[in-house]
Amino acid sequence: MVPPQARAAIHGTLLVPACRALARALRKPHPGKHLFFTNPSTSTEPPLPLLAGRNYRCQCGQPVFFRNSKCLACNTPLGYDCERGLLLPLMPGPHKGSWREWQAGAAPATPPPDDTQPPSLDEIPGQESAPSAAPAPSAEPDGEAGDDDAVPTYKRCLNLSTPASCNWLVAWHDPADMCRACRLNRTIPDLTNPEQPDNGYLWGRIELAKRRLVSSLILLGLPVASRMSEDPERGLMFDFLRSPVNGPHIMTGHNTGLITLNIDEADDAKREAVRKAMREPYRTLLGHLRHEVGHYYWDRLVAGTPWLEGFHQLFGDETLDYAAALQRNYDEGPPSDWPLHFVSAYASTHPWEDWAECWAHYMHMRDAIDTALSFGLSVDRFDLEFTPFTLGALYQPEHPDAAQFLTFINHWTRLTTMLNEMSRSMGQPDFYPFVLPLDAVGKLQFIHLLVTSGSWHGQEANEQEASQAAQAQGQEQAQEAPQGQPAG
Repeated sequence: MVPPQARAAIHGTLLVPACRALARALRKPHPGKHLFFTNPSTSTEPPLPLLAGRNYRCQCGQPVFFRNSKCLACNTPLGYDCERGLLLPLMPGPHKGSWREWQAGAAPATPPPDDTQPPSLDEIPGQESAPSAAPAPSAEPDGEAGDDDAVPTYKRCLNLSTPASCNWLVAWHDPADMCRACRLNRTIPDLTNPEQPDNGYLWGRIELAKRRLVSSLILLGLPVASRMSEDPERGLMFDFLRSPVNGPHIMTGHNTGLITLNIDEADDAKREAVRKAMREPYRTLLGHLRHEVGHYYWDRLVAGTPWLEGFHQLFGDETLDYAAALQRNYDEGPPSDWPLHFVSAYASTHPWEDWAECWAHYMHMRDAIDTALSFGLSVDRFDLEFTPFTLGALYQPEHPDAAQFLTFINHWTRLTTMLNEMSRSMGQPDFYPFVLPLDAVGKLQFIHLLVTSGSWHGQEANEQEASQAAQAQGQEQAQEAPQGQPAG
């Protein structure tokens, strides 16, 4: 458990880059191999199984994007199905307020009008000024529950017409009004506060980043459930807060399933000022969220499991005094040899931060490579000079999928080399201003093995069986208790 007050917002995500020359020296190929790969790869397979990509098209053929709720070319409504990882063109469904994926033979001649009525600001659930409570499920939608003719039927997320501008879909039979991303919110900024009129704008930017985060988590098969309405013991929830004028500073952090984010991070000027003050090459909303959710998944997937042994081997002892480690980092800075072992300077602070930094990098890699391949951007056609990682860098080089993961890492190296040059050609900062040392590659493979193992499914089944057994035992004791006396 890491208290939120101990993890400052200015240290919440990916930080300082390593020396590129040093990292190149660290990548030692096996004897007999060329030092540099200078020819395009002949591989035609993706380095890892694709998720869903981010390349979408409307029914009219025009490109549409992850954030769109309507095609700008033909006005067809759009909605994101998070289970399938697809942005769908929509047509009215069989029930009032329902939607289905566009079918040319059944669609109306013209797209339906956008008649969504936005709720008043004080009716949007989760506002900071209102009592904290999970949004109440709506009544069963009009018409029969479920899908007709095996065709999925949807409704729009409640936050479609709020400042969150959520374009996600909800299954028609789901009693919740909010999608799987929005129902994770416990607290959102006060949208009625006249002293902070930009709260809605900042919240909308955060929600867009959070939807990208949650979509990747779902597609990776990771457990994603609301701590308020779905899994009160192990679920996830968010507080999006803003420091009051002349009040205490809101700290970004994670604490037992609750991720708190200071919404000032959505203000480009303020975030850039902090980035410069901290000498960070990179600071984004998505980076913050991926880092903090890494802490959540450490609690959820590593603590108390057989994976803890490997964590200790690679990352160290998490029982070391966390507050003291933070203070030492503030007072003395990172160790001088951190580029040899860590993905960032902040990762050297404590094993928990090393894990969260590596988790964020793994999420960046999976989503970026998947997006690139979905648009046909493949390193197979690149002619780049780079130093490849070899099996010796991996945590488990003997694993059956080790070669596949190695291809993934080297694919990432080539892709970011090209994208960094593209950014420089526009006078922009590097797309990926980091260098991976050998130790970080081993840690990334450990995270990959955990994510793709599905090991938590057995853990959840065991916990569910134990809970059911306890309930059954309690019922038996209640039946056996003498009349008029309390059971237990």
